[in-house]
Amino acid sequence: MKKTKGHPLVEPSGSGGKIALGPLETFIGFHLRIAQDVSFQTYAHHVGESRVKPGRFGALLLIGQNPGLTQMELSRALARDKSSVTPLVQALQQQGLIIRKSCDVDRRRVTLWLTDAGEEELGSLLTHAEEHDRKLDAIVGDKKEEFLALLRKIVNELA
Repeated sequence: MKKTKGHPLVEPSGSGGKIALGPLETFIGFHLRIAQDVSFQTYAHHVGESRVKPGRFGALLLIGQNPGLTQMELSRALARDKSSVTPLVQALQQQGLIIRKSCDVDRRRVTLWLTDAGEEELGSLLTHAEEHDRKLDAIVGDKKEEFLALLRKIVNELA
């Protein structure tokens, strides 16, 4: 992956200059999105483009940590609406990484479980995620706890 300084919207290659961002320069939401995109792209490149993408990794991890999680609970944990989680769950199931089971107590509820292949894939992806997170730790430095607290505060106050 070619290393470039900044983001293409901020420093387009070959232009010799920056695009004027105007008010976006100070918009936290804009910078959060750019940072997330760059982080996800770097992670996806590291694990291989054909493997599970970062959003799917998060879903696998949540299902692995919470066997029997319902799709609605997964949706809330990922802060995604049900309509975007449904295709995610279907893709994970088609890849053989999760299975859906009817709940023993309430047959109308469907629970999510990792398959053996899902457990194996999650283990591999977790290793890559931990390595990627160490790079982010190095960037954030000793302000990690403060940074995470601010991100959680944004989520809690805007949700």
